[in-house]
Amino acid sequence: MSNALGMYRTVKRLGIPDSNIILMLADDAACNSRNKFAGCVYANPGRDLDLYGNNIEVDYRGYEVTVENFIRVLTGRMEPSVPRSKRLLTDDRSNVFVYMTGHGGSEFLKFQDNEEISAFDIADAFEQMYQKKRYNEIFFMIDTCQANTMYSKFYSPNILATGSSEFGESSYSHEHDYEIGVSVIDKYTHYMLEYMEGINKTSQKTMQDLFNSYDVGKIGSNPGVRSDLFKRPLDRALITDFFGGNVSRLVQDTPAVYSPPIQAKPDGTLEGWRKARAWTSIFFLGLLVAWVSTRQ
Repeated sequence: MSNALGMYRTVKRLGIPDSNIILMLADDAACNSRNKFAGCVYANPGRDLDLYGNNIEVDYRGYEVTVENFIRVLTGRMEPSVPRSKRLLTDDRSNVFVYMTGHGGSEFLKFQDNEEISAFDIADAFEQMYQKKRYNEIFFMIDTCQANTMYSKFYSPNILATGSSEFGESSYSHEHDYEIGVSVIDKYTHYMLEYMEGINKTSQKTMQDLFNSYDVGKIGSNPGVRSDLFKRPLDRALITDFFGGNVSRLVQDTPAVYSPPIQAKPDGTLEGWRKARAWTSIFFLGLLVAWVSTRQ
C-alpha cells in the first residue's frame, strides 16, 4: 500500500489536488491486526513519515476495488448515481498518468487475490479512451513481477509506458521493518520516489532524465520503457507534464511534435496550445491515473 500512497504524496506535492485524484486502495494494511502502528502506513523502517495520516482521500476502497470498477473509471462507463469525485473527468486535451502495483505475473495483475486484470483488458480500455477522446497522452507505470509484459499489448496512439521488470523477472521488495515483520515498499517504486524528491513544480527534467535514472543494480530487475506509440521525443516531454500541475503558465515550453502554433483570436485569447493544465490521478492497490489538460 505504501507504493501507491508514496506516489499519491508525490503528485500532490507537485500540485495535483485531491479534487483531481481518484485513489483506489485495498486499504487492508493501516488497520490490520499485524500492524503494530495502527492507522499508519510507513515506507521505511525509521517511520519518519506516515503516508496514511489525515490528509488522504480514498475514493474506492476494499470491496469497491474491482477490475470492473477500474475499467469503468477509465472508460467513463459509470452509473448516473456515481458522484463526480469517483469519475475520471478527462477529455482529448488530458495527459493521463496511470500507476499500478501489486502481485502479478506475465500479462496479468491480481486484484486482492480475487480476480485478475490482463494486459489485453488494459490495452482495450485505453483504446476505448482514445475512441471516446478521453486523453491526449497516457503515461503508464507499473511495479509488479514481470511488469513489462503488462504494456506489451498496447496499440493505441500517444501512450508511453514503463515497468519494473522484464518477462520472467521478479520485482523485489525493499526496506524491511522488523517490528511489523514485512517489507514496507518495493525497490522500483522506492528509487522512483527517491528521484522524484528532487523534482519541483518548475522542474525542466524530462521523461528521458527519469528513465536514465534507472539503476538495475539497485532495483534488482530490468526496468523497461516502451515509447513506439508516443509521438513526442522523450527529451521534450517534461516529468511534470504527467506528475504535476501548474496552471500559471502556458504549456508551450515543451511543444509536442503534433501541436499547432499559438495564434491570437480577435478577442485576444489564445488558440493552438491551450492554457494551463488539468489533472487527475487514480490509485489502485497501487494504481495511479493522472491527466494533464491544456485547455483554457
